[in-house]
Amino acid sequence: MTKYRQASEIKTGVIGYGPGSDMGKRHLTQMRNSGMRPCCVVELSPERREVAGKDFPGIELYASVEEMLDKSEVDLLAIITPHNTHYPIALQCLRGGKHVVCEKPMALTTAECDELIAEGQRRGLLATAYHNRHWNGDTLQLVKKVGQERAIGKIIRIELHPRVICQLDDSWRSNRKLSGGIAYDWGVHLLEAALQLVDGNLVEVAGYAHSGLHHTTTRWGADVVEDEFQLTARFDNGVWVMLNVSKVDCLPKRTERGLIEVTGTEGTFVSEPSGWKIHRRVGDQIITESGSNLSDQWQCFYDEVRDYIVQDTRLTITPEWARRPVHILDLARQSIAVGRALPAIYP
Repeated sequence: MTKYRQASEIKTGVIGYGPGSDMGKRHLTQMRNSGMRPCCVVELSPERREVAGKDFPGIELYASVEEMLDKSEVDLLAIITPHNTHYPIALQCLRGGKHVVCEKPMALTTAECDELIAEGQRRGLLATAYHNRHWNGDTLQLVKKVGQERAIGKIIRIELHPRVICQLDDSWRSNRKLSGGIAYDWGVHLLEAALQLVDGNLVEVAGYAHSGLHHTTTRWGADVVEDEFQLTARFDNGVWVMLNVSKVDCLPKRTERGLIEVTGTEGTFVSEPSGWKIHRRVGDQIITESGSNLSDQWQCFYDEVRDYIVQDTRLTITPEWARRPVHILDLARQSIAVGRALPAIYP
């Protein structure tokens, strides 16, 4: 890995500066806040390249990855494109000698993640995913109360109830081949949070899905995302994790049971961005305790990346860690196809 004396020597860029959440601007801003130097933007749309140029005056603007790799001296690239493009673009950039951070998910399959990890190791380059929500205030509070303080005793099960926008549209997120499916958006966030609580190895994953209700709703036809997707991941310490994502459920689980619900031997912890609750049984009554979450600390991600590149310090979101939620989702998709639970595969 190329050595840098200080953060300002690391030139950074983003691939993708599309409309919507200003994600490209967020990545470059956090990179700059960590002391690294924004250098380039790759974006197909001339209009969005113009916006990037206004957001970061003087930044290099490219219409293709090939042109950027040929002309730019950028060192670290964030890939902010549809999920199915993370793997080929990241591989291209690694082979071009660049560190890469993929927006989550890292890729769509375990094999793709493994190839990116191996390519990075061969070249002494970083290849990981932007799991900034590892430092969400609600996630930090969840890990503190349930994982560290053992506020509900020994964990038995973890249920994940993602936010779901019921209306399907013509965007790439509604296309199963481009996005990976209904579970590859919020599902990957919540699985990463759940894995922080599970002190055990993944044993197997079972997946279940229903499709077909929305084939005529969008331009994607049969490639539209699933109507409902569910998985159960079993770990060798007896804990199981359940993820349910639905566009047909008329009583979404999150209405009463939170974004993340953890059941333990001494109570149930319900986590929401707005705060947390612990429900405990005392005699014939249910007693509820509640509180607010910690503050978001998203900047930690790029601060760690900076320190890793400059000082070779430890990363929280290692390439292997970024692989874990993808592996669970990948096994679930394969399980749906064959109709049985599938064992975990470790490199």
